[in-house]
Amino acid sequence: MGRSLRVAPNNLSKVKAALKRNGFPSQSVLAMEIGLSRATVSSFLNGRPIDYLNFVELSERLGYNWQEIADRLEENFKQDAIQVNEADSAFIAGSPILHPRKFFGRQRQLRRLFDLIKRHPLQNAAVIGKRRSGKTSLLRYLEKITITPQEELRFNQKSDWLPNPQMYRWIFVDFQDPRMESKEHLLSHILNSLHLPIPDSCTLENFMDVVGDTLSQPTVILMDEVAVGLERCPELDDSFWESLRSWTSHYAGGNLAFILSTPESPMDLARHNGRSSPFFNIFGYTANIGAFSEAEARELISSSPIPFPEPDVEWILNESRCWPFLVQILCRERLVSIEDGETGDEWKREGLEQIQNHRYCLEES
Repeated sequence: MGRSLRVAPNNLSKVKAALKRNGFPSQSVLAMEIGLSRATVSSFLNGRPIDYLNFVELSERLGYNWQEIADRLEENFKQDAIQVNEADSAFIAGSPILHPRKFFGRQRQLRRLFDLIKRHPLQNAAVIGKRRSGKTSLLRYLEKITITPQEELRFNQKSDWLPNPQMYRWIFVDFQDPRMESKEHLLSHILNSLHLPIPDSCTLENFMDVVGDTLSQPTVILMDEVAVGLERCPELDDSFWESLRSWTSHYAGGNLAFILSTPESPMDLARHNGRSSPFFNIFGYTANIGAFSEAEARELISSSPIPFPEPDVEWILNESRCWPFLVQILCRERLVSIEDGETGDEWKREGLEQIQNHRYCLEES
């Protein structure tokens, strides 16, 4: 099976046990939550091969790094398991970019962010951008690019951002996930990702007792949509955020960093939501992201499997003003029109209709 992975036999029992531990009473509930078929989830939990990207998604939802539970002895693992399917969508609009090969631009911000975590002590950062600016995609890229095999990336795509990437542990927290509204579930998720024991009652006190000064590897906690966490999660009060600050400042030995995504600076965000915790003062670097540079937009456009005529490229640049989300939409419409053998400018009309509801991007750019 091309691009397939399976859970190693010696990991099956702990993967199955993680189902209920992560709040999924059945395979059907997990399948519905992720948007996969129950058959795919069943194959995953029973050690049968499934698609690589589905394997990664299921692993993360159950609190595991996919590389730690995959069967590395599977025949043709390197050739088949992690190749990018050429039939995958060339342009992605509306969903986060999950595969590093599909991520473009932001090299200046990436350089600064990796500089903060490749030296000891690790330092904290915030990724700030408006809606549809690609904050989630950037966090996912940070998490995956250094462990993605070179043959899976674009030609000359940089991946050697860290000196010893295999030493790093990444924990992704999505505050749009309703389970993260529970303080106990969130703390359990962090402990599970660190492969630490989860107390029967995962209070802040018990959490701090477990993590203590146990971090011996560089660890980065990526917190996506922190604004949602502050607005919708009353359990995540000042004492919660203060505990996280205490952990990174006094007990992690310089091996822990937080990288947040927010629509405004962490201090402003906290103030607007009535939070006074000093946690939001520890972010010494902010990566502001908005429209692409023209060079970045052109690189994205040129990734089309069928080259666009130069007048069409110029039209896409002008109408999108290099806003990545809009570039993706317009490129998608142009590629579909070429593949369907359409002539004329009907694709332009369709493209403008598709971006109509996202005109705020142009105003903000």
